[in-house]
Amino acid sequence: MHPLFIRPEIAANEFLPIFIVASLVLVFGAAYAASITLAKMGFISKKWSFIGYIFWVLQTYSLYDLAVRIHSNSFTLKVLMVAMAAYLFIPHLYFRLITDINKRYGED
Repeated sequence: MHPLFIRPEIAANEFLPIFIVASLVLVFGAAYAASITLAKMGFISKKWSFIGYIFWVLQTYSLYDLAVRIHSNSFTLKVLMVAMAAYLFIPHLYFRLITDINKRYGED
């Protein structure tokens, strides 16, 4: 069989922890996006954005833990961590673009 089709076996007792960690990635990611978005929009204090960064750290750790649990290779792990670094900056880039557009074209 071609080596591309050989995957590491996941033990039966690992399915629940994998499911929980994958769910935590989603929950922490949503909490990060919500806290940063609400802080940037002014609905909550800017001090709450620090809590958002804690959610991002927890999400990054959960994604790393998930990659280890499903036996990802080193290339996939590096790609996931680069994606997490991009996810840290995307909300800031989005709101920066919105602010610049409002300055240039004015608010209606």
